[in-house]
Amino acid sequence: MELLAVAALAILVGSVLQRVSGTGVGLVVAPTLALLLGPATGVLVTNATTTVSGFLIMLSVWRHVDWRRFAIIAPAAAVGAVPAALVVRELPAAWLQVVVGGVVLLALGTMFGLPRLPEWKGRLPTALAGAIGGFFNTTAGVAGPVMVIHSRLARWEQRSFAATLQPVFMTMGALSVLTKTLLGAVGADGLPPWWTAPGVVVLVLLGVAVGGALSRRVPVSAARTLAMVLAGAGGALTLVRGLLGVL
Repeated sequence: MELLAVAALAILVGSVLQRVSGTGVGLVVAPTLALLLGPATGVLVTNATTTVSGFLIMLSVWRHVDWRRFAIIAPAAAVGAVPAALVVRELPAAWLQVVVGGVVLLALGTMFGLPRLPEWKGRLPTALAGAIGGFFNTTAGVAGPVMVIHSRLARWEQRSFAATLQPVFMTMGALSVLTKTLLGAVGADGLPPWWTAPGVVVLVLLGVAVGGALSRRVPVSAARTLAMVLAGAGGALTLVRGLLGVL
């Protein structure tokens, strides 16, 4: 029950932060659930959560979504998801925890450590971002930092970018769940219990509602900073646990 409570809290907090700042579910939920449920199952539940949260938040920001860019990113994400599902299937649990924790920390370091990036616009960088994001989303449940870096390269306007992230996260999450289920990469314990799905939906609905109310009062920068701090702590713990298992 304690594990379920912590997992539920992580999903709730991640959904709130995503509603306020545009990202947060993957960064906060993936390392937390990887610790609690194991890396394969934890990331799978994270993928399902981002599918639901992306869909629900997309409904409120629909008119700001850049559907042309989404049409490039979505099929590219499918290209990245297939090899990533094979990696998840073949890697031992400890090594997969190293991957999840390492990807989270590397992504955070890249986001904050890179200086102003050169301009790189066009279909090719958008497709590359989709493929790399799809790979990272399937292996580690984290695609947001890849998309943030792409937005800086493309000089993507923030409101349109934050809105477009929602159908992107929805699609990447669904692709990750589908490919891992079809390729048998759902973890040693198989798929989570059936009641996980409605539980995730309820938690995300509550998180989106709370986040919508807080978005009028909480600065986006504050929500984003909290998401990064929580992600960093979870990523570090996941990496250490994985390394201990490997050694």
